[in-house]
Parts: sequence; C-alpha cells; structure tokens
Amino acid sequence: MSEKRFYVIGGEYSDSAFSTIAAGKSLEKYGPYTEVDAHAFWRDITGRTVDNAMVRYVVEENHSQLDDKSYYVVGGEYADTTFATIASGHSLEVYGPFTQQQAQDFWRTITSQTIDSCLHRYDISHEDPRR
Repeated sequence: MSEKRFYVIGGEYSDSAFSTIAAGKSLEKYGPYTEVDAHAFWRDITGRTVDNAMVRYVVEENHSQLDDKSYYVVGGEYADTTFATIASGHSLEVYGPFTQQQAQDFWRTITSQTIDSCLHRYDISHEDPRR
C-alpha cells in the first residue's frame, strides 16, 4: 500500500476569494511531505506571511493537480445561444491560471451568479485564449 503524500499549496492572490494568483506571481507547491511534516511546514510558512491578507496556503492530500497544468475559466455574455460570438459591448472574460480544483470552484461561483441569463456561458480551458 502506498503512503499518503501531502502538499502545501498557495501563494499571493489578487483577490480575497483566493481564486487568482497575483500578477507576476505563480502558484507555489511544496512537498511531498508526511501529514505531520506538511502541517508543520504550513504553520511555518503561514506564520511568515500572516501580515499579508492576500497570501493563503492549504494542505492537500495526494494532490492530483501538481502537474503544472494551468486551467482557465473562459466565457461571458454571448450575442445568442450558439455561444459563438461575444455580445456587443462585451469582451471575452478570462480568469486564471488555476489548478483544476480552483478552476472548478471558480466556475461554480461565476455560473451561479449568471444562472438566470441564457446568454452567459463559461467553460474551463487548458489554454489561455489571450495568448
């Protein structure tokens, strides 16, 4: 049986929802650790960053998104229900980069805010469409 591995993941975010890493920063990943060592490292790093409300770290068990893949939530208000053209006066919204779990959490949040609009649509993408 394989031993469980734990990671400390986080960094400085651009908002207090901790959904987007701050400009010029990247998602920090530490580990693998045993559970005890991961929590000890988490206490140490959060203690050093306690004065910055935009910094957050979490302990994740066997984190499946440590593959350096980035995910983006992409969409917005479209001109019609074919979702091919963004509505006039609007632009494509791009959020991220995220881990896969962060992207799913952000997607759930933003789609719940636009649930009453049949012209809003958001998807999760592996690519940043701005590039």
